Amino acid sequence: MSGPPDLTEAFARSGLMDVAYAVEDSPLGRLLLATTATGLVCVQYVRTESDVEAALELIARRLSPRVLRAPSRLEAPRRELDEFFAGRRREFAIALDFALVKTGFTRRVLEQTSLIPFGETVSYREIAGRSGNDRAYRAAGTALGSNPLPIVVPCHRVLHANGGLGGYTGGLQIKRRLLEIEGVLKHGDAA
Repeated sequence: MSGPPDLTEAFARSGLMDVAYAVEDSPLGRLLLATTATGLVCVQYVRTESDVEAALELIARRLSPRVLRAPSRLEAPRRELDEFFAGRRREFAIALDFALVKTGFTRRVLEQTSLIPFGETVSYREIAGRSGNDRAYRAAGTALGSNPLPIVVPCHRVLHANGGLGGYTGGLQIKRRLLEIEGVLKHGDAA
């Protein structure tokens, strides 16, 4: 006996699904991935089911209440993330949807962050300057802290001017691991 039919495609064709999501295991822990017709809109670290529920509530409130679990819609982002974690991908080619990003300075900070090459880092002050105001480095940090697309929009590549890690939404252990994957830090390096 087979399970219930997968109605994902039927919902998508009928316009009943605006956001598809899946929760995936990764070397960094569980990630909630969400996509719209425009592109990947959310990558969020989730440790508990209440984290998943909170992320989905935010997506429903800010984008659309028509959010459905549809892992098949996230095959490309999943594959690219797996390749990145395995060290076989240096840049992401998937389309992105910045619908969860505020406009103005926050948007400029995240757009500039998306241009930082694999294996390179910049300071908070540098990213603020690239975004139009080098004195707004604290605001740049706040913008990076609200990044709805971590890893893919590589906010982990932004460090303190003295080389310290700064902050990271997923925690400093995860930031350190991402920098190790990119060869910026060697395993066990202090930063």
